Amino acid sequence: MASPPDEFQGCTGVEKMKIALAADHVGFGLKEKVREYLKSQGLEVEDCGTSNSEPVDYPDFAEKVAARVAAKQADCGVLVCGTGIGMMLAANKVPGIRAVAANDTISARMAREHNNANILTLGGRMIDESAMHQIVDTWLSTPFAGGRHQRRLEKIDALDQRYHSEKRA
Repeated sequence: MASPPDEFQGCTGVEKMKIALAADHVGFGLKEKVREYLKSQGLEVEDCGTSNSEPVDYPDFAEKVAARVAAKQADCGVLVCGTGIGMMLAANKVPGIRAVAANDTISARMAREHNNANILTLGGRMIDESAMHQIVDTWLSTPFAGGRHQRRLEKIDALDQRYHSEKRA
């Protein structure tokens, strides 16, 4: 079972941060730029695929990254598809994951500050490399605010647990 939301304080304050990264075929080009950018910032990157622009199914790659983050084998994750939406939807099916599609810095900041998002999804058709740098920097550097936001995350976690346990019963 994935850790409760309050245990992920984001990628801020981690000495040698490890980021799991993946994309589908549409997001492949931007994923490669994200990988190089993260490495240039001194971060450890685990590339979970895809390795080219041949058509693939994005849920397969979203699951790879989400599973790594949920199991704490990566501090956080970044996923890239056409809009970021499909990857976000698939990753959020993994218990303990709070993936957010953020194709602007305001969404990236609020996702971390208010929602303690542990996976960032980006749209390869939505943003260019310069915007990606700004979004990734904002997301990685924004701490979780806690307080009233923690209470809300606990309610989200309770929903996640309730509906996942009902399916098993």
